[in-house]
Amino acid sequence: MDATVFDKPGAKIKLDAISEKPPKGVTEENSREEFERLGQELFDLQDLLWGARQHSVLVILQGRDSAGKDGAIKHVVGNLNPRGVHVTSFGVPTPEELEHDFLWRVHRHAPRKGEFAIFNRSHYEDVLVVRVHDLVPKSLWKERYGHIRDFEELLSEHGTIVLKFFLHISRGEQKKRLLKREEDPRTAWKLNAGDWEERELWDEYTDAYEEALSRTATETAPWHIVPSDAKWYRNLVVARAIADALRPHRKAWQKHLDEEGARKRAELEAWHKGKR
Repeated sequence: MDATVFDKPGAKIKLDAISEKPPKGVTEENSREEFERLGQELFDLQDLLWGARQHSVLVILQGRDSAGKDGAIKHVVGNLNPRGVHVTSFGVPTPEELEHDFLWRVHRHAPRKGEFAIFNRSHYEDVLVVRVHDLVPKSLWKERYGHIRDFEELLSEHGTIVLKFFLHISRGEQKKRLLKREEDPRTAWKLNAGDWEERELWDEYTDAYEEALSRTATETAPWHIVPSDAKWYRNLVVARAIADALRPHRKAWQKHLDEEGARKRAELEAWHKGKR
């Protein structure tokens, strides 16, 4: 089983009914070759994307604390040429950002044609954290689902391929990862008491995620629910989904580049003739 994909608003989503684990029979060993192949394919597709400059790609990574957003960036995005990749982590809004609408700080990081933008957390925090901690009135955050759909539709209409991933981990796996950070001096820099405090609000976040995923799933900006208890499987599923989304554009990008190459060759030949 790959990611569970939702692409229609209003779909009934129950996270407890979706497995956080890899399918039976799928192991890290028998998946390694596919991941390496996908890595090379993603690099090649990105090269065409960069050259053709007809589209851009926005990858949104959401998930609970320790779900693996940084890990997915490291292992999946690590296959790409950093020349055309920008990663933005959205934390607590700055005083300046709070003086604008909630999408202001996000839109300015949207990718240009030919580029990848990776969002580690995103505008969805404004219907998640804001909701769970009652930071703004319900009447305000409820309206944001529509604003988010419109925003993502706008990006899509202007050539952005929008891919949204919810990295789905179990409560037990999260506990293991948080405890491991405390035991390993090399990951002590990640320690944050707030992670444990947020964990106590597991059910509240579940409700918030289920509604956000349901209300903002569209054909042009679908949600992929990624089983993430196994880090290697999480990476494989994210890589598959990105490659699947880019692959249909390969021929058009190559055709555009071939035509551009022929035009430039003709210009260069004309220039050489003029110098004779």
